[in-house]
Amino acid sequence: MEETKNSRRHIIDVKTLELSQPGFANGISTQLQKVISKGENRSLNDEEKQEIIENAAEKFGEFLEALGVDWKNDPNSMETPIRVAKKYVNDTWKGRYNIPPNIATFPSDHYSGLITECNIPLTTSCTHHHESILGKVHISYIPSPEGEVIGLSKMNRIVEHFGRRGAIQEQLTMAIHQAIDKVCTGNMGVAVQVVATHQCVSCRALNHKGSSMVTTKLSGNFETRPEVRNEFFDAIKSSYMSKG
Repeated sequence: MEETKNSRRHIIDVKTLELSQPGFANGISTQLQKVISKGENRSLNDEEKQEIIENAAEKFGEFLEALGVDWKNDPNSMETPIRVAKKYVNDTWKGRYNIPPNIATFPSDHYSGLITECNIPLTTSCTHHHESILGKVHISYIPSPEGEVIGLSKMNRIVEHFGRRGAIQEQLTMAIHQAIDKVCTGNMGVAVQVVATHQCVSCRALNHKGSSMVTTKLSGNFETRPEVRNEFFDAIKSSYMSKG
């Protein structure tokens, strides 16, 4: 049966959505890049990830020894190298070892208003110090009457995918924006705002707790039409007010 314009389609081309150079902390890993360069559009499998975990655990043990930690004889630290390695590969940096999630798109059915989701949870880590960055992401886009929309949870999946890496907040904001822009073809504008606290500020050096960083990327009508931009910011304000 011939596929029609209104059929689902999936965006899974990692090259379309990536901004960062492979191997950089905020890009895909060198191991995943090797797989993709062979024409295999897939995530690393369990065996490939386990090899990374074992290699990383060995090196982290050496790192602890360089810091003067007798981890091999400390009952509280004996499993630390493998635990840390697993944390990076399976959790903190899992977005570096997996291709973007499948994103199904649907016809907009002539809807051309804002589609906004606020307060998407963000958990990522600072590329510089590997300290946690915790916050919220607000996303809005405007489909054209003949354009496409995505399921609401897919915006959460995009944030999760690019957040689970090393991060520079400015670059992360751009990565999320580009992904939404590429997936929602024919859109008339995309807006992304990230509000986050950085533990590299609150837990080291200055120890300034309570400060947050705000980054915003606007395109299309959000950039050129003040009333559209204000509608996005008003939606964010309303989401905070509704939380009491």
